[in-house]
Amino acid sequence: MFSTSDFRNGLKIEMESTPYEIIDFLHSKSGRGGAHVWTKLRNLLNGAVIEHTFRAGEKVGKPDLATTQMQYLYTEGEHMVFMDLSSYEQMYVNRESLGGKGDYLKDGQELKVLTYQGQIIDLMLPASVELQVQDTEPGLKGDTVSGASKPARLESGLTVSVPLFIETGDTVKVDTRTGEYMGRA
Repeated sequence: MFSTSDFRNGLKIEMESTPYEIIDFLHSKSGRGGAHVWTKLRNLLNGAVIEHTFRAGEKVGKPDLATTQMQYLYTEGEHMVFMDLSSYEQMYVNRESLGGKGDYLKDGQELKVLTYQGQIIDLMLPASVELQVQDTEPGLKGDTVSGASKPARLESGLTVSVPLFIETGDTVKVDTRTGEYMGRA
């Protein structure tokens, strides 16, 4: 059980048999009455964001979450397919429920996955990934304007802004937290 004094950004709690992640919180004490804790919560099952107010000292449950080492295999329509590396069991996840994190995965990539009651709810991505540029406009000789960029579509389907000297076939490093180009790999 967690108390409202334990709240912090990123803490995962359980309310009404549903796991939530705290996105933001604020302790407030008005002149009269008790203190309250305002929170913004993201439902880990469907991604919906809600606001909820707790009384100070109120207790909430701790969700039954497990971290498992898995391998991303491929995308099949709207679903992404992962394989548990210990049992070789395959699990299907709706791409939209991962909140864009699937855009940083390559076929065969291993990563840690957060599961709730045997269902994948979140991916633990590394800080950066290396992806190959599949398509971008060709750079012009002598085009050395600093700070200029162009869009590039990467092997995972993600589109990022890259400097003008990056060409199709290059491998680039992308920050998974911001989705920005970091440099050549």
